[in-house]
Amino acid sequence: MIHSHLSNEIIAKHGNSDSSDSEQDSQPIVRNATPLNIKPAKTYTLKAPVEADGFSWPSIGTYKRAQETPEEEQQRIDRIASAVKTILTELGEDIAREGLLDTPQRYAKAMLYFTKGYHTNIRDDVLKNAVFEEDHDEMVIVRDIEIYSLCEHHLVPFYGKVHIGYIPNKKVIGLSKLARLAEMYARRLQVQERLSKQIAMALQAILKPLGVAVVIEATHMCMVSRGIQKTGSLTQTSSMLGAFRAHKTREEFLTLLNRNR
Repeated sequence: MIHSHLSNEIIAKHGNSDSSDSEQDSQPIVRNATPLNIKPAKTYTLKAPVEADGFSWPSIGTYKRAQETPEEEQQRIDRIASAVKTILTELGEDIAREGLLDTPQRYAKAMLYFTKGYHTNIRDDVLKNAVFEEDHDEMVIVRDIEIYSLCEHHLVPFYGKVHIGYIPNKKVIGLSKLARLAEMYARRLQVQERLSKQIAMALQAILKPLGVAVVIEATHMCMVSRGIQKTGSLTQTSSMLGAFRAHKTREEFLTLLNRNR
């Protein structure tokens, strides 16, 4: 780790025989702090993918949301709706006009849906005893699973397809559970790189297969509808674990993904 007291590094240059040059050279060069050398990264991969209670990489408010009553959920919706009214007002809108009367409540409910993956229980809500003993050790691939998520930087959508492959080690999982796993992690505030890795690591922890491969292809509205506004752009990320780190296995997986396209 690089400590913060090292972030402002002062390097003094050595002078030469010229006095004016010496004065100039004696001035220290100050290098300002950067996020990388003053703030240690909080690496989520250091934590187990699945906690003892079945939650996976829970957020700070996961347990409260998972346990709240319908009345408490409505109070949460009302608080979010109140904040949305403030946003709309600051945007210069009239929150009393017909088209916006129910928008704050609608938005609040939509945001809770878009982030429901935080309090989805991987054991009770995703797997549901769908892991089976099976003597199969060849590649299993489910591709073109549609995902919809929210970019955590701008809170706008990114969407696309995820392809998941694994090589069983005496255990297989119900095929629909792979889609449910992707859905659970997508329904959070995300970045695509993390989403790819979370799906792969969770599947590795659940099945303990010989290898796991995840590839995501997505369109990011934060890049399409604002900023650089490149409508044809597509972002691809991958996470390869175990046997898929070997070149030959990885190549076979990627070849199968591109077949009939």
